[in-house]
Amino acid sequence: MANIKSQKKRIITNAKRTERNRAVRTELKSRVKDARETVGTPENAEAVRLAAKRLDMAAAKGIIHPRQAARRKSRLMKKVNAGK
Repeated sequence: MANIKSQKKRIITNAKRTERNRAVRTELKSRVKDARETVGTPENAEAVRLAAKRLDMAAAKGIIHPRQAARRKSRLMKKVNAGK
């Protein structure tokens, strides 16, 4: 355990950030999975829109890299367009 006051605070803030980021990443996986599973159904457009929105938000907040968000959206769109 750290002895320095600022390091103790850093440990606490890192734990909070990790927990928040984990929640966002889990939601990302769920949204993308829902979008993939609904390919060819009427609900697909809404699922894809929400998945893309969450990917963009995560990239904007620095939770995932912007290029990773672009790559994941691109792959999702490929699957959606191939399934129509």
